[in-house]
Amino acid sequence: MAKRVFLIVLDSVGIGEMPDSASFGDAGSNTLGAIRNHPNFHCPNLETLGLFNIEGVGGGVDAPKASFARMREMSMGKDTTIGHWEIAGIVSPQPLPTYPNGFPADLIAEFEKRTGRKTICNLPYSGTDVIRDYGDEHCKTGALIVYTSADSVFQIAAHEDIVPVPELYRYCEIARELLTGEHAVGRVIARPFTGEHPYARTPRRHDYSLVPPAKTIADVLSERGFATISVGKIYDIFAGKGFSESNPTPNNAGGMAKTDEIAARDFTGLCFTNLVDFDMVFGHRNNIAGYAQALTEFDAWIGGFAERMGEDDICIITADHGCDPATPSTDHSREHTPMLIFGKSIREGVDLGTRASFADIGATILEAFGIADGGIAGESFYQNVAKGE
Repeated sequence: MAKRVFLIVLDSVGIGEMPDSASFGDAGSNTLGAIRNHPNFHCPNLETLGLFNIEGVGGGVDAPKASFARMREMSMGKDTTIGHWEIAGIVSPQPLPTYPNGFPADLIAEFEKRTGRKTICNLPYSGTDVIRDYGDEHCKTGALIVYTSADSVFQIAAHEDIVPVPELYRYCEIARELLTGEHAVGRVIARPFTGEHPYARTPRRHDYSLVPPAKTIADVLSERGFATISVGKIYDIFAGKGFSESNPTPNNAGGMAKTDEIAARDFTGLCFTNLVDFDMVFGHRNNIAGYAQALTEFDAWIGGFAERMGEDDICIITADHGCDPATPSTDHSREHTPMLIFGKSIREGVDLGTRASFADIGATILEAFGIADGGIAGESFYQNVAKGE
C-alpha cells in the first residue's frame, strides 16, 4: 500500500485528438505533437519514463521506467474544471455553460447593482488582448472589465491601482453567488493587472470554482484520515472541498519547488499539484517555443524528483485537456492526455492502452491507499501495475 501519492497535472499537455474532437472544433489538435520537434524541446526523462511509448504518440524506448496509458475524457467538456473533476472521480455528462455572445443583460445588470460598478466588454476575449483594448477605459471610468472565453468562465479584470485586489476578490465572490442554476459557470476568475498601456497581468489571479457536485478522491481520502495537500490552483478548482491544505503558487517553478518542499515532509496521503504555465502562459498565447522550453524545464525537475521519492511513494503525471499552440485557436483543445505512473512499488513498462476515462486515475489512487470502492467514477488499474499484488 502506498504511503504517499504525488499526482501532477501538466495543465493542457494533451497528446492528440479524441474520436469526438471534431465536434468540439478540435480536429487534428495535438499539443505534444506541436512542440516535440521544436529545438527547445529536450525531455530525456519523460522519454525514459515512457511518454512516447503511449498509444498514438509515436516513438518510445525499449524499456520504459514507468507504466503508461493514453487517457480519454468521458465528460462533455475540455476545460480545466471538468478535466480535474474527472481525474478526481466525477464524470460530467453535461457541459458547463459557456457564453459565446457574452453574459445575459439581466445577469450583468444584477452584478453591476451588487458591486456598484459598471462593466465593459462582456465578450469572449484573450486575457492579454482584453486589458490592451479595454484597460484605458477601465482606468478612466473605474468600470470592471468582464469577459469570458470558450471555457465556462466569468472573468473580471481590473487595474490594481483602480480596484485594490481585495476589492476585486470581493466582486468575484459576488459573481460566484449570482452564477448558479443555469448560469453555474465552472469558474469566476479575478484577473488583476498593473502598469501602463498595454498593461501586464499580475500573479494575483484567483479562481472561485463551482463546488464539485459529488465526492472526489480528496473527499474520500480526507474522510479516512489521509492528508490531502493541494499545490497551485488545485484548491481553487475544487473550491477547497476535501483538501486539508492549500499551497497557491504563481507559476510552474513555484509549483515544482512547493512539491519538493512537501515531499521533504513526513505525511501519509495525496499531494495534488497543478503546473499552470503550460496552459496560461504558452498554450493560450500560441507560443510553441515557450511551451517546449517549459516542458524541458519540467523534465529536468522530474528526473531529480524521481530520485528523491521514498520506498512507498507513487508519482502519477497526467493532464486535464489540450491547448495546441500550433492551431489558429487560442482555446483549450479536446485531446487525449498522458498518464505515467512510477515508483519503487510500481512495475515498469506496463502498457495500459487507452483508458475509458480520466477517472481511472482517481480510482487507482484510492486503491493504492487500500480503498477498493470509494464511491467515485473510474476503474482502477492499480492491480495491473503494483509489484507483488
